[in-house]
Amino acid sequence: GAAGLEPGLRALQQGATLALANKETLVCAGALVLETARQHRAQLLPVDSEHSAVFQALVGEDIGAVERIVITASGGAFRDWPLERLKSATPQQAACHPNWDMGQRITIDSASMFNKALELIETREFFQVDPERIEVILHPESLVHALVGFSDGALMAHVGPPDMRHAIGYALNYPDRRKLPVERLDLTRIGQLTFRAPDAARYPALRLAREVMARGGLAGAVFNAAKERGLDAFIAGRIGFLDMAAVVERVLDRFDAQSGLIDAPMTLDNVLQTDHLARAWADEAMKEQAG
Repeated sequence: GAAGLEPGLRALQQGATLALANKETLVCAGALVLETARQHRAQLLPVDSEHSAVFQALVGEDIGAVERIVITASGGAFRDWPLERLKSATPQQAACHPNWDMGQRITIDSASMFNKALELIETREFFQVDPERIEVILHPESLVHALVGFSDGALMAHVGPPDMRHAIGYALNYPDRRKLPVERLDLTRIGQLTFRAPDAARYPALRLAREVMARGGLAGAVFNAAKERGLDAFIAGRIGFLDMAAVVERVLDRFDAQSGLIDAPMTLDNVLQTDHLARAWADEAMKEQAG
């Protein structure tokens, strides 16, 4: 969560190489993080599996030749549920991922696609590409982690098992590749890989992420804080599964009315203040919704 921002900045201020697994750090304060790394000649390496995949596909390539970046999503626990069932989905059901073995919070975020929404923003910040060039597709097998499309029409894909030891090991050993204890895929046994477009009605988090990228500035901090509070409430049984996106949207609308915040420079103090305010706004929104 947002709690990872300050220690990440402190590491960069030491000129360290930071293997970043905390996507919220870039979502909340991407410009601040990248500028801190530049000022202190620190290196930032992605550990999120999708961003590690993009990073690897770009080794030796010119970022200016990139036409598109495609990050994949499993679709989470509810990818095949009828839409009308989502209203009654429970935290226990949302916390059962079909492919990855992860913690409760990130698994629920996968079911709602808020995890992928954060990764959309993270991709934009990390690789500094236009949001219009970033795509999300559903890939139920979770074997293709990301693809990069170039100006000559080529697509470079990173394929591997759904095992975080690969992305972690790549970052820890970078720039070398070392032997890792991960499964070696048998493509003949896999047989086929499937892809499909995400359903906008099922995953409103993706639309909200694109709105956040269009807003810029501190909107990412607002988005993440509201998402975290909505997730807390869903896990506690205070709101429904679909209410999480509604809460985030209401908080973003309130942010639009705060001209002082919209135009505020991205400093650590401003990010933390915005995070605090957005959490309070989310709590207020949920009280109004319940009342």
